[in-house]
Amino acid sequence: MLSGKAAAAGLGLVLLLAVPAEPAAADGGGVTCPQTKLNCDVTATQPGTGQSSKPGRQPASSGKAAGKPRCVLAGKPVPCSTPDMGTFNAADACYWEPIKDPEPLDWKVAIGLPDGWKPGDPGKLYNVTCPGSIADLQRGGVTYARTAPGGGVDVQALAREAVKKLPLRGPDIGIAPRPDGTGVVGMPVWMWNKPGPSRTGPATASASTGGVTVSAIARVARVVWDMGDGGHPVTCTAPGTPYDASYGLKTSPDCGYRYTRPSTTAAGDRYPVTATTTWNITWTGAGQSGTLTATRRSASSVRVHEVQVVN
Repeated sequence: MLSGKAAAAGLGLVLLLAVPAEPAAADGGGVTCPQTKLNCDVTATQPGTGQSSKPGRQPASSGKAAGKPRCVLAGKPVPCSTPDMGTFNAADACYWEPIKDPEPLDWKVAIGLPDGWKPGDPGKLYNVTCPGSIADLQRGGVTYARTAPGGGVDVQALAREAVKKLPLRGPDIGIAPRPDGTGVVGMPVWMWNKPGPSRTGPATASASTGGVTVSAIARVARVVWDMGDGGHPVTCTAPGTPYDASYGLKTSPDCGYRYTRPSTTAAGDRYPVTATTTWNITWTGAGQSGTLTATRRSASSVRVHEVQVVN
């Protein structure tokens, strides 16, 4: 090699009648609740299915970049590329910069090009700069390679490939009152996302090519609930607590809501409920790392009426 460049450095707990013998509804769509029978049967089901905790799904949004790639040298972050030194290559901890217009020298003799080399060879000449000690600097210089550093692997493209393989799904919606029942205005609503690798994380995946592997890991950062009544969305940073009948009329400790008006004027007499998870994704490989975000969405619905008391 010739000497090269030097280194530069709940849902509104809507009450459900527990006694079938009592009237189910009154004129005007109200819920008739006897004063002595205010039991709440609250288990989450998907509208129209009667199946527990099977949320509907909407198309997932694509991931969005949320940070620049990070390259590491001797345990410390370094730029992944610089105008003077080119692109960092984790394989040899050096920067490689293609020489666009080589000087008219006998490169074959000067840097030991392989036998059979001839003008038009697909390889390129690179100026290699290896930051660090004097010994590292001496490793640099002009060199020839048939492929780009790292075998020509685009690490960021490989990271995107790993992210595509992540099994990310929308929330497994749990909600009280249950979607096939009827809730009551003003009562606490409980919402939750049933934990699991594809629902809350951690979800992992990897992609490999040319001897380079990039691994990605994703975790849910938050769930935003649109309760369908035009009110402010509810942001929950925890998965939420599943409702149990023993909780009575308590408010959810970490993810809840209260409806202030009935759903009688909504389409189909139901409020559409949409839960959107935001996933934080980190990837690492070939001495680089970066972050991405992605969202996934699920949907359900609830019916909410006003209480009418029977004397």
